[in-house]
Amino acid sequence: MTDRHPTDADLRGALVAANHILVREGVLDAFGHVSARTAPDADTFLLSRNLAPGSVTPSDLLVHRLDGESDDPRRPYLERFIHAEIYRRRPDVMAVVHSHSPSVIPFGVSDTPLRPVVHMAGFLAAERTPVYEISEHAGDASDLLITSPELGASLATALGSGAVALMRGHGSVTAGASIMEVVYRAVYTEVNARIQLQALTLGTPRYLSPGEAKAADQSVGAQARRAWDVWCRQVAQERNDTP
Repeated sequence: MTDRHPTDADLRGALVAANHILVREGVLDAFGHVSARTAPDADTFLLSRNLAPGSVTPSDLLVHRLDGESDDPRRPYLERFIHAEIYRRRPDVMAVVHSHSPSVIPFGVSDTPLRPVVHMAGFLAAERTPVYEISEHAGDASDLLITSPELGASLATALGSGAVALMRGHGSVTAGASIMEVVYRAVYTEVNARIQLQALTLGTPRYLSPGEAKAADQSVGAQARRAWDVWCRQVAQERNDTP
């Protein structure tokens, strides 16, 4: 994956790698998904057919429109509207991850906000990562899934211009300017949540100030390629080692 916008084959290869990396790093499991806009300012995006992320191959990736639909007859993910509505509202976003990473979920169901405690997670909102409350839009008898453009739009509004939004009782959504960036952010959202939970057992954590978070995101976040290259090699090696 290069700094220029990749070819279709490169983009598909990077998106497959992203699926496998996020499984390896404990962000995705049998559920969750990651997508990529097909080109800057495009009104289409790539997202796998309804499949466990660890099983995704280039041929499984479907081209979706911003209404969340695809001309491919294969079964899509129910929550494709998460991706469609974020892309619709955020021209700066080139990739989206929806996950149920376990250390993140407690911050969406409690009154303790998810905040950056480590310099690798300066992209998190310094005071409080927003929490999307689906019952305000779907009532108190929904399955908590984002299965319509209307619910996708309300989640995208909760995300706003930020990088991460939590989904109460469900998981989170992460946005980035590239596949590489969104994978980095999704991984370190889980890492930060795990460390914050550990710190809370010891006392009151010392959180990054808004200035520290911004500076850390600009310096450390700019080196996301280092992590991406390592993760890509690791998943490639594991594929080669699989009989």
